[in-house]
Amino acid sequence: MKPSRPRWQDPAVWSWLVLMALGLWLCVRATYVADMSAFLPAQPRAEQQLLVSQLQAGATSRVLLVGLRGGDAPGRAEASRRLAQALRASGAFESVNNGDNAGQEALGRVLFEHRYLLSPAIDAQRFTVEGLREALLDTASLLGTPAGAALGPLVWRDPTGEVVRIAETMIPASAPRMEHGVWMSRTEPRALLLATSRADGSDLDGQARAQDTVRRAFEALRLPALQLELSGPGTFAVQSRAAVQAEVERLALLDTVALLGLLLVAFGRLLPLGLALLPVASGVVAGIVAVHAVAGQVHGITLGFGITLIGEAVDYGIYYLVQARQHGRAGWLRTQWPTVRLGLLTSVAGFAALAVAGFSGLAQLGVFAVSGLVAAALTTRFLLPVLAPQGTAGRGLRPHFGRALGQLSARAPAWRTPLALAVLAGAALLLALPSPWRGTLAGLSPIPQEALALDASLRADLGASESGLLVAVQGPDEGSVLQAAERAGERLDALVAQGRLLGYQSPATLLPSPATQLARRGALPEESVLRQRLETAAAGGPFPPARLSGFIADVQAQRSREPLRPQDLAGTPLATALAAQLVPGRDGSPWQALIQLQLADEAPAGANGAAAPVLTAAELRQALQPLPGVQVLHVKTEIDAIYADYLQEALKLSLLGALAVVALLAAQLRDGRRLLRVLAPLAGSTVAVLAAFTLAGVALGVLHLVGLLLVVAIGSNYALFFDHLQVHGQADPETLASLLIANLTTVASFAILATADIPALAAVGQTVAPGAALSLLLAAAFCRGGPANAHGRIAATAEPLQPQRETRTP
Repeated sequence: MKPSRPRWQDPAVWSWLVLMALGLWLCVRATYVADMSAFLPAQPRAEQQLLVSQLQAGATSRVLLVGLRGGDAPGRAEASRRLAQALRASGAFESVNNGDNAGQEALGRVLFEHRYLLSPAIDAQRFTVEGLREALLDTASLLGTPAGAALGPLVWRDPTGEVVRIAETMIPASAPRMEHGVWMSRTEPRALLLATSRADGSDLDGQARAQDTVRRAFEALRLPALQLELSGPGTFAVQSRAAVQAEVERLALLDTVALLGLLLVAFGRLLPLGLALLPVASGVVAGIVAVHAVAGQVHGITLGFGITLIGEAVDYGIYYLVQARQHGRAGWLRTQWPTVRLGLLTSVAGFAALAVAGFSGLAQLGVFAVSGLVAAALTTRFLLPVLAPQGTAGRGLRPHFGRALGQLSARAPAWRTPLALAVLAGAALLLALPSPWRGTLAGLSPIPQEALALDASLRADLGASESGLLVAVQGPDEGSVLQAAERAGERLDALVAQGRLLGYQSPATLLPSPATQLARRGALPEESVLRQRLETAAAGGPFPPARLSGFIADVQAQRSREPLRPQDLAGTPLATALAAQLVPGRDGSPWQALIQLQLADEAPAGANGAAAPVLTAAELRQALQPLPGVQVLHVKTEIDAIYADYLQEALKLSLLGALAVVALLAAQLRDGRRLLRVLAPLAGSTVAVLAAFTLAGVALGVLHLVGLLLVVAIGSNYALFFDHLQVHGQADPETLASLLIANLTTVASFAILATADIPALAAVGQTVAPGAALSLLLAAAFCRGGPANAHGRIAATAEPLQPQRETRTP
């Protein structure tokens, strides 16, 4: 007889150790994200492309809203100035705005040097004798107003008041309130700042550093009377990542404790606990590595979903460790492994369809599930038989579990009719009631309501529009898109005049198109012509022509000045505002101009005295027709449409996965009656869970659907084992014990997940925990409950057989 080598020298052990070491190394180096852009479409529709690009990397994704609450108004103003100064000096921000004059000098110089190219009042009429006379009189009337105080030093070089005209166009309809020289809330004891980080919105580490910079700068002020408030897309992303990480750690700890407790009760020894968790560890590591290899990053929700893998992956280890006590390694591989393998294939078939989804987040879930389950099953197949050839030692309460499920199996067929009627009633309910599939993208976010309320409050203080309406204009290049925005602005001006629109913010207002600037430059007269007209227009007025030589010189200087471009505004507060509204084209995509609207709360009364309704998206589209390249977007509607597309694709892919499961089972079982009794518990548990959610009024989303796929994956194992026992007609209490232990660990794992504070993870737990429990019951009922003895009755109380001895041949 050739002596057997120690188990630790077996190639399966060394191969597993090497692969796990490599996998753990890759897991540590993987990139983990938590922003919701992973759940946006990879190939969005034209209407959605703009929103997707802005959510992923737009200028608005880099904006931080900062509030300084408490104290008195002078103290808040001083703190605002000191904080703004510190943030500007940090180098972490492209711009920091709080309403003070910092940065205004450079901007004022640029605007002044280009005022005749930028002022909307400039045209050929402006420099006629009548046009000049009217402009001079208007400027003279301003000198006695607050605006005149700022105009005074410039009046001899800008007697027509073009700087005032430019300033008027740049003031939004709803601007923050100024107090003590800085922005202040209208309703709260709060000073306001707006900071744009240099880090991209998708760079969560960079966003976190920028936020830490704000916190450290605030702490350095040493003002205990004030509180710092932070919000914005970057803070949401960083908070999401932290929340997911903390929740995953908490759930993993609770899940591990619960599983260890159940397995210790079942086996009565510690060694089986570690062995049962080896397939779980393999599955989680393989899932992370596979997702990172395919997507280049791992979403936090995907990582949290990895916890759910414990619920099914641990079943594989339990099946082997318990069943091998009766069948031995060779017997288990010959009689039981084919059933486990078929259950694995059905799970893979169900989840594989998600792996090709057009949404990165959904595809990640599919890839994680497929790779994780395959790795867990292969670990069970090749590693556990080496480490535990005869299964687990110790019995614990395992015989009692076997007897308990045996007794349930004996009684369950009698409940088949009422259970079938209940499932049919649930199906009828689903057909009669409105569809429960109405979840939203916001339902995936772990951001608490308090943070969302703070964000809304800060945005309202800053005058941000809440209408949700956005006009997007496309063009092949910078000049053409600005021209298109100007044409759209002419239509919007008519709505403003009618009172249907309070105002709008357009990039063409901040920076007219090169064509418009050139047209205004062409309206500037030659020196001799201007001097002659000015002599006539200013005669007898408050501006003696002899003192306007600077004005004449500036006009002549700007007759040769090149149009102002976005890069000329770099380093000024206007650069950030323009970047948020003018989106350059990349990789062949068109340029985009975004026009933000401020809607009137109520339109003016009509002839009958009744107020007209607020401007709608349909009316806005009508007003902008037939301008080419112009889209009217209702942001919430488009986001809901994105999620609706997401959900519809998930439902279609899940249906394809279900069809693949049916086809696979049909090909393997080759018996119509067996196929029906295996499918019955899967369909019944799915319908029952859906009906319960519908009655409870729960809005179902993508993660509920993923939970139903897990119910099918887990339930298929139960149904196939019961079918196997029924066909072979052998009393096998160890198999029954393994099924009940596996079910209890699964239900416990997902019940813990149902307590998650993250809605996406809680949705999976709330779906799978009751679904898995119901799957076992229905499998016992519809698959005829368990093994039949020679007299056709269920052997419910048989004692476990002694494990078979495995012999080695020379």
